[in-house]
Amino acid sequence: MITEWINIAAARHGSAVYLEDGAGTRSVTYAGLREAAAAWAACLDEAGVPAGAAVALRLPDPVDYATALVAIIGAGRVVVPLDPAAPGADLERMLAVAVPQIVVGDPDASLRPGLTVINPPDPLTTAGGVLPSGLSSSGGIFLCTSGTTGTPKGILLRDDQLAHTAGAVAVHHRLKPSDRGYCCLPLFHINAEVVGLLGTLAAGGCLVLERKFSRRNFWPLIESRRITWINAVPAIITLLAMDQAGASRPGGRVRFVRSASAPLAPAVLERFEASFGIPVVETYGMTEAASMITANPLDGVRKPGSAGRPAGTEVRVVPPAGAAGGGPDVIGPDVIGPGVIGPGVIGRVQIRGRGVITHYAANGRPGAIGADGWLDTGDLGYLDQDGYLFLAGRSDDVINRGGEKIYPREIEDFLLGQDGVSSVAVVAAHDDVLGERPVAYVVPAGSWPPDDLEDTLRQACELGLPRPKRPSSFSIVPELPLGPTGKIARRQLKELAMTPA
Repeated sequence: MITEWINIAAARHGSAVYLEDGAGTRSVTYAGLREAAAAWAACLDEAGVPAGAAVALRLPDPVDYATALVAIIGAGRVVVPLDPAAPGADLERMLAVAVPQIVVGDPDASLRPGLTVINPPDPLTTAGGVLPSGLSSSGGIFLCTSGTTGTPKGILLRDDQLAHTAGAVAVHHRLKPSDRGYCCLPLFHINAEVVGLLGTLAAGGCLVLERKFSRRNFWPLIESRRITWINAVPAIITLLAMDQAGASRPGGRVRFVRSASAPLAPAVLERFEASFGIPVVETYGMTEAASMITANPLDGVRKPGSAGRPAGTEVRVVPPAGAAGGGPDVIGPDVIGPGVIGPGVIGRVQIRGRGVITHYAANGRPGAIGADGWLDTGDLGYLDQDGYLFLAGRSDDVINRGGEKIYPREIEDFLLGQDGVSSVAVVAAHDDVLGERPVAYVVPAGSWPPDDLEDTLRQACELGLPRPKRPSSFSIVPELPLGPTGKIARRQLKELAMTPA
């Protein structure tokens, strides 16, 4: 299907720019993308890589990376996106799960011997540049998640699953050929791949790629590259909201900022929108669903703190593990059905749909996917009376304080609404009597003295939070550990908090 998309986009848009770097010095047209895909098909055929085989991708330049990723899928192969900066040991763990036949780029010297390495082909050496449509049923992406600890899970997304979700993104975000998106998110993760690259391909628009986010250069780049929508994560939006006085406001071309990867605190969302006048569309997705699951509407009610309503994927909330009860609440793209868990009651979030995997390719959680196709996301949340999803956190992040379940997000959202707080993470620490208790790691905003900020937050919690939810300690830190997609590395903080002093 991605093959057909490439051919159709080249026929319709030809010389229009599909990909561009932030400086505007390099670009790839839709005709160039089709030529690249045809060149990849010929190159891989010559190398003896059959349709449907895995091809690992590790290129440093984002335009090269993005072009190769889409072109290889279009050439009927399965891309294994790798982090170009990852150390050899991390790459080896992922390669052991994906088992690609070939690597594109210059692999680390520590990778296993015998792995064939090739460079991207020159599209100009391929005559015609038209892709055979028969390859489209074989392409896809193979991703490995949770690779920093333990054995990575293998997730294979077929090109029809990728196309389904990318099409849902283009429809929901009303992407058009005249749109110019901005993405500085890592191209080896599902958000940038499906929402950024394939969503833009579906719409026939342009995507501007940056290696990394720069707060100082952000708004000048948005203006100079005529950006109309921004693909971001909460860490980026938070930094921009903090810099409201020093930043020059955009000229009104940006239609919306998309927030994904982690929950966005309502206080930050409201601060950003008040400062810049740009709507923030909070979304929810995961690799197992080829990215987007729910999203707030562009028009109509956008609820701060909510991940929005389903967008092409069914969502339901079922009783927590061990809880008594019958059928769950079910909410689909068109209908909401009644069930045991009513609006506002927290339970396990499950998903099902055309973009959702029906099994793990390797090392999946036992029982995560039922025989009926519902996948347990590992997230906890609830549906409100309007069918909007509110996430409470990961099931393994819940703090068990003497039998009382405490959800870190509620405390974090409260703290992020206080002056002097840039970012915060609440995790469980060991308690000899209660088992666990909440502790907070706080990054200050500006030049707040740590002692003053800790006293201020402690007093605020005494006034605004029930006693069980008040953090027992506040650690003022210069930064929080983040993963490549901007998610807080809670496991690291929890290990630190659980370590006896």
